[in-house]
Amino acid sequence: MPLSLADRATYLAYDPGIAPAEGGLPGLSVLKNVVNSINLFGIIAVVGALAVSLAVWAWGHHSGGHQAEANGKKGATVAAGAALGLGAANGIVMFFSTLGSQVK
Repeated sequence: MPLSLADRATYLAYDPGIAPAEGGLPGLSVLKNVVNSINLFGIIAVVGALAVSLAVWAWGHHSGGHQAEANGKKGATVAAGAALGLGAANGIVMFFSTLGSQVK
């Protein structure tokens, strides 16, 4: 007995049959290289930001500039958080992707 349109729509809503697969579109390797390059650029920028922030923190501390010292601390904290995020990006995405694929 064939399924009615409503039954087919209900079945499709529960199991669309879609899963990530490599090789489906051309240019996937190029896209991966671009994203890897963006990640590397971000890490290099964070190293520079951390160096500048630490220098501002030290300068503010030794010159008595409390605002500069606070801004240097803030910048160092933000740079460290950005480095953590950039380094953990693959793991974070993989964790939530795996978690999402377990939803039934």
